[in-house]
Amino acid sequence: MAENGYNDLEKQKPLLQEHEEKHFTSSEIVRDIIIGVSDGLTVPFALAAGLSGANVTSSIILIAGIAEVAAGAISMGLGGYLAAKSEADHYTRELKREQEEIINVPDIEAAECGEILAGYGVEPHEYEPVVNALRRNPQHWLNFMMKFELGLEKPDPMRALQSALTIAISYIIGGLIPLSPYMIVPVAREAVVASIIVTILALLIFGFIKGHFTGDQSFKSAIQTAFIGAIASVAAYSIARVFRV
Repeated sequence: MAENGYNDLEKQKPLLQEHEEKHFTSSEIVRDIIIGVSDGLTVPFALAAGLSGANVTSSIILIAGIAEVAAGAISMGLGGYLAAKSEADHYTRELKREQEEIINVPDIEAAECGEILAGYGVEPHEYEPVVNALRRNPQHWLNFMMKFELGLEKPDPMRALQSALTIAISYIIGGLIPLSPYMIVPVAREAVVASIIVTILALLIFGFIKGHFTGDQSFKSAIQTAFIGAIASVAAYSIARVFRV
């Protein structure tokens, strides 16, 4: 019976080679882009709207906006770097701990391995050969326990730097969109109207694309993203009008 099962798997190998997986595998990059662009669109937009409510010139708003974009990109990028670095450090610590447990208490780890497989509906007589096979290869055993016991994947060594750059660049791109009208229109009250139109349109497009990649309803995501940006800008503009000297 086991031999027949093995032969069936061998026959299926050509099918696996022909099968093309269509799963999306760049979720971390997309997450960083979403973080960067969404904050980049919203924060400078709210700042520019708030300053427009204080009756300052477009040039002052532009200078303040660019300064905020630069500071925000550095801050957000650094935050992304530290977050990814913390994840990598956590993985390294858990890897070392799991490795010591496999060496010092292999029977307990083997029992845990059996429990994991039993959780997937595998019977003891079915998973015992698998556990024994893993015990003969400590590296595969370690990788199995890291993934299925702790739920940890080995991080990309370039992940921290990649995250920092992705978030920072996305923030800059997003931040320049609401500031672009102030580069052209010298009167702030006129520029803010153009900024609102451009930014809301950008938020709608960004929300639609975000919904597509994250599995949400694209139109619902577009409306939600634009609504959040609109609330932020209205709040900033209103506060500036209230406290205007």
